[in-house]
Amino acid sequence: MAVWRNGNASDYDALTSLYRDQEIAGSTPVSVICEDRERSHYPQCNHYQHLTGRPCPRNLRMSRPSMSPEPEPPTEATPLLTAESDPALKFHHQLAYQRFSRRQKWAILVLVSWCGLIPLFVSGTFIPSIPQIAADLDTTAPIVNLAVSLSIFAASLGSLSAAAYSTFYGRRPIYLVSLPLLCIGSFGVARSQSVAELMVWRFVQAFGASPGMSVGAGAIGDIYRLEERGQAMGIFFAASLLGPALAPPIGGFAAEYASWRLMQSAMGAVGAIMFVCMLIFFPETSHPGMRGIDRLAPHTRRLRFVNPLQPLVLLRSPSLMAVSFGGYLVLLTDFVLLVPLAYTIGATYNITNPALIGACFLPAGIGNMIGAPLAGRISDHVVVQYRLLRGGAWYPEDRLRATLPGALVLVPVSILVAGFLTQWVPGIGGLVGVLVCLFFNGVGVDIVLSPSAAYAVDIMHERSAEAMAATVAFRALLLSLSVSAILPLIETIGVAATNGISAVLAWVGCLVLWCTIRYGEQMRKWVDVGYSTAEST
Repeated sequence: MAVWRNGNASDYDALTSLYRDQEIAGSTPVSVICEDRERSHYPQCNHYQHLTGRPCPRNLRMSRPSMSPEPEPPTEATPLLTAESDPALKFHHQLAYQRFSRRQKWAILVLVSWCGLIPLFVSGTFIPSIPQIAADLDTTAPIVNLAVSLSIFAASLGSLSAAAYSTFYGRRPIYLVSLPLLCIGSFGVARSQSVAELMVWRFVQAFGASPGMSVGAGAIGDIYRLEERGQAMGIFFAASLLGPALAPPIGGFAAEYASWRLMQSAMGAVGAIMFVCMLIFFPETSHPGMRGIDRLAPHTRRLRFVNPLQPLVLLRSPSLMAVSFGGYLVLLTDFVLLVPLAYTIGATYNITNPALIGACFLPAGIGNMIGAPLAGRISDHVVVQYRLLRGGAWYPEDRLRATLPGALVLVPVSILVAGFLTQWVPGIGGLVGVLVCLFFNGVGVDIVLSPSAAYAVDIMHERSAEAMAATVAFRALLLSLSVSAILPLIETIGVAATNGISAVLAWVGCLVLWCTIRYGEQMRKWVDVGYSTAEST
């Protein structure tokens, strides 16, 4: 262990880590001798102040390296993810989380949540307007519906691209490039006079809105420690999921009483306001020295091409693939309930007004808003408690234990009951029962998705945005293939049977999540894609 005298252990750890990163310390530990000297004589103070954001202590300087015994080499019995292997490295990461005050973190959380709301609003306000758009452009609803499939593809590609570039260039530049694309695309959609124009501008709009979820989750991972991350992620998801709650009724109301073009222009205006806010108030959240561009020599820092499909490589991880697939099976129930809503609730209970049909989406959205922060708080509590039980050792899959109540009970039971009520219980009582089921399904789905997103950030902290983008793109691909089969299946075997199949698939998803919890450590060892450790997460 390096020697330090008359000083602060935290200062020692911070400076040791800094100079270890900059290869000043070399291969031997750094001795820190604390003496009362002028700070201006010692350049390391500048590095300390840059990392911590606090004035450098007056009594720090670096001395010649001191020799110390080599640590014992690790064995197969050495725990993979513990917090004891390198205290200096651990403190370096703790300092990175102290760059922003609590108030600043809340401001960042509000900004990224607002950006996370935009992609769901872009999709949610478009779908209720499809009949009006088809009539206005003199085409058919199935043709206009192709814009939905195209936007799913654009959102997936945009999310992957934004995540890859944010890992290399940082979070802030991605927002400042994508939000203008959202504005241009939204105004282009509003002014479209043909189906071809609509498709092109819809692609640009969805591409510009897409970084909201993946880059937002990465920014949250940048500023919140492991024990706080679940709650912050829950708040992020709750705010973002205002989109599914508010977008359909707002979009339906605009289509019924004003114009679908007005709604799309409003999305462009919101994007412009958001761009100004991010430009003025949003700082770079990436940890100092961790961006790809930071690791290049200054004379080589020019614009570079980053493979947008690079995040998909992370799906080689059995753990990430399992969590993504389990989450997809649970999330599918949400689409089985909501996509055919006009043909299930609308037909059964004689609801034809687009604004009223849009209002039926509200219980699911409110459930999302409640379930996400609830699950985040529970998952943080589970992580802390199980870490204490293990004597400080961190087992990442502990966070996934918070998903089991939603995947086992709330999601499958709610969709089963909703199918039964829709098919066999007419009248106001049946409608109220279905809306209650939509609420509990919304709660259950987010109890699964919120801890799953935090888990992806936990185990891939340095590539958190890429991990989120890969899981989102994987689910979007499967959902785009599955959603097209929902209505034909309902027409063939009925609502109750279709919902029953979806409930069984949700239980399969629960089993996948349980297996990940039970065998997570072995799964991570099968394929190592650069997992985080307790010191680096």
